[in-house]
Amino acid sequence: MSKIAVVTGSSSGVGRATAISLARAGWKVGLVARRKDALQKTVEEAHDVAGSMVVYPLDIADKSAVDAMAKSMLEKFGRIDAVINAAGTNIPDRSLASLTDEKYKEVFDANLVGALNVVQAFLPAMRKQQGGTIVNINSIAGQNASVLSGVAYVMSKFALAGLTQSINVEEGKHNIRATSIFPGDINTAILEKRPTPPPIEARTKMMQPQDIADCIMLVLNLPSRAVIEELRIVPR
Repeated sequence: MSKIAVVTGSSSGVGRATAISLARAGWKVGLVARRKDALQKTVEEAHDVAGSMVVYPLDIADKSAVDAMAKSMLEKFGRIDAVINAAGTNIPDRSLASLTDEKYKEVFDANLVGALNVVQAFLPAMRKQQGGTIVNINSIAGQNASVLSGVAYVMSKFALAGLTQSINVEEGKHNIRATSIFPGDINTAILEKRPTPPPIEARTKMMQPQDIADCIMLVLNLPSRAVIEELRIVPR
């Protein structure tokens, strides 16, 4: 029987690489992101296993939309084995001096609120089935603040680490486990939101989305008795 996963941010980058890796490993995968056309590109890229994917275009900050998606997935597949929160964003004007309420909310909605919405939508099913794995894609900015990452991003990622730890301490009794993955620089579209995007030659030396997808597969393939609570991975 196929295992079932939902992957947020699966329209690009780490989310896309992870969704395709899961499908090629025999999983059924719900693809979640705001843009339907970008999600369809993920399906097209996974042409050999496209039948294992179901597209759910929505904003994860919209709790009612997330709840409806979770209900649809659970009705279709009957269970949920993994939740992968790979969606995230940042803003060009990142300093405390330039941060506005609107931009702060934009970052928190994508990096924290959305992740919490998805976790809460699927936790009841995981409790009922007494098992499941949640993987939150964090950042080294969730361990150490940096000017490069900016205050809103740093705060959202520290909070996401707290969410992951809370899942483990509260839900372990239900055989539910959670992992925070803390990557350094990855060559993804979020780099375009830096005040000065890095050049192509610098990006080739960064980690690639598939590197992080491989970490996620490692976490998921561990026996249920084991959990990697935190995994930090950086470029050489």
